[in-house]
Amino acid sequence: MNARTARKSENLAERIYLQLKQDIFDFRLMPGDRFSENEVAERMGASRTPVREALFRLQRESYVDVLYRSGWQVKPFDFKYFEELYDVRTILECAAVRKLCEQQEQNTLDELVNLWCVDPADRLDHGPTVSGMDERFHEQLVEAAGNQEMARIHQDLTERLRIIRRLDFTKPPRVEATYEEHAAVLDAILHRRVEQAQMLLRAHIEESRNEVRKITVHMLHEANARSQLQAVDNNSVPRGDTTIAHDE
Repeated sequence: MNARTARKSENLAERIYLQLKQDIFDFRLMPGDRFSENEVAERMGASRTPVREALFRLQRESYVDVLYRSGWQVKPFDFKYFEELYDVRTILECAAVRKLCEQQEQNTLDELVNLWCVDPADRLDHGPTVSGMDERFHEQLVEAAGNQEMARIHQDLTERLRIIRRLDFTKPPRVEATYEEHAAVLDAILHRRVEQAQMLLRAHIEESRNEVRKITVHMLHEANARSQLQAVDNNSVPRGDTTIAHDE
């Protein structure tokens, strides 16, 4: 295999990996779904080699499991695993908040203040959009603390939690509460009230955690149905017909 062919194979494996991960995040591939390499290869319009590379990468990141002589499976929800991730996330974010309160300059938070400390009439109400904004709020809090290793670990946690955090924004009251809670956390940080900021942040994360505990199979299927409808609305190809473009 020459260098050009190797690069094409790597690029294709990367695109298949990203497409499959997005399918998992958007519940087009449901927790517990089983599939074969051949099925994915046919759907993606690719050979089995880049498909296998993508799947083993997803396995290393705990999104899928390989089943002996039975193909692959999207990892079923393991709530104990998610609880442990929330524990680590809370510790990291509270440590970041302490560092932010102790910083001499706090202008790194200006963007967050402009996004979240707004009048109710100016707030967004589209769940998926606010979900993405919420994710960035927590990432930017940690990034602003100035510890790159802390930010890297937090980013990895964020990605692992993304699949279930999206279910927290399916109801309008949670969207509204997110604005209120974020604004309160920012206000406490800007006034250097460490304990108050940490208390508010823990309560905010716990609210999200409680919503996750309410996840049911019915909710997962509703998310799947919304995803399929969105694909149609966007003139996308529904599950089973997605093809990954090849490099020329």
